Amino acid sequence: MLYLGCHLSSSAGYLAMARTASSIQANTFQFFSRNPRGTRARALDPDDLAAFNVYAQEQGLGRIVAHAPYTLNLASAKPQLRTLSRQILREDLLRLRSIDRAVYNLHPGSHTGQGLAAGAALIIEGLNEVLTEEIRTPVLLETMSGKGSEIGGSFEELARILEGVRLNDRMGVCMDSCHMHDAGYDLDEGLEKLLENFDRLIGLDRLQAFHLNDSLNSRGSRRDRHAPMGQGHLGLAALLRIMKHPKLRHLPFILETPHDTGGHAQEIRMLRSLLDDGVQEPISSLI
Repeated sequence: MLYLGCHLSSSAGYLAMARTASSIQANTFQFFSRNPRGTRARALDPDDLAAFNVYAQEQGLGRIVAHAPYTLNLASAKPQLRTLSRQILREDLLRLRSIDRAVYNLHPGSHTGQGLAAGAALIIEGLNEVLTEEIRTPVLLETMSGKGSEIGGSFEELARILEGVRLNDRMGVCMDSCHMHDAGYDLDEGLEKLLENFDRLIGLDRLQAFHLNDSLNSRGSRRDRHAPMGQGHLGLAALLRIMKHPKLRHLPFILETPHDTGGHAQEIRMLRSLLDDGVQEPISSLI
């Protein structure tokens, strides 16, 4: 089963997101846990959550991804922001307890000049404070491009954090193709080597989601600029190989390309057509 979807607005609730996903041939989706540039979270409707869980079961929806707000930074040099970030993280994870099949995707953080070691130590401290036995939703650290003081631009940096978290079974990773490409990883001819390296350092069993994006920039640029599928430096052939790889094809693939829902619907149709039909017509004609 191919699980493919995109980022959707949560403004109308969970059932509405699931129905929108179904209408565009998606069987997974991602959403922001709250205002991505702020702290406000919309009130949960128990009836909506119950209806979503029933619909998701009936429609065979796969794992869905709740994305943390960009304001969350467990590695901040500012104690007030670290405290707020931990509060947001705990609230979000508690809110997700009523949602089946959810994982929580987190940008590890930015050390803001303190240095990698200090920033990683703060992330570990924050996760160890927030994660308790009552929280069951997996927390996924996202692979990052390594721009600025961003932490998570290498598998080694993610491994350092994961090794320090006490409730280690709650933790996983979400790969992002654009981020890894921009960080310098070869996702084309070097995909097998990349996966072997990830398995050695972190373990493929921790990989629970995949952001599928092309990149506007060349490999190693450390820029983090997403491009539509097949219109960037990664290319459609490489992205299709990722989706078909036997060690990856069970994952939920989430499109974060610069499109609205209509544009994502076109990309989803294109990808499903190429994967189902074995690319029986030129790729360029389907873009």
